[in-house]
Amino acid sequence: MAKTSVIERNKKRERLVEKYAQERTRLKAILANPSTSDKEFFEAGRKLAKLPRNSSKVRLRKRCSLTGRPRAYIGKFGLSRLTFRELATTGQLPGVTKASW
Repeated sequence: MAKTSVIERNKKRERLVEKYAQERTRLKAILANPSTSDKEFFEAGRKLAKLPRNSSKVRLRKRCSLTGRPRAYIGKFGLSRLTFRELATTGQLPGVTKASW
């Protein structure tokens, strides 16, 4: 089980990403547009730099929804490989069976 503080920190980052998503996309569109004047370009860059660092989507970490484990994350189920294996062997994941041949 991951530390509660680390899980909460990631949740806070998720909230910040959601809060600033529109502002970030607007500023990045200005920066990507080749017809933007130099003054607008540098102003957009300055505003983008003033946004909180944790509002960047890159800072998010995908974690297991049950244990908070950051590694070996299976995106389709939202679980780590260990939790996935436990739930699959006990039959708690619908449609998932252990392979045998």
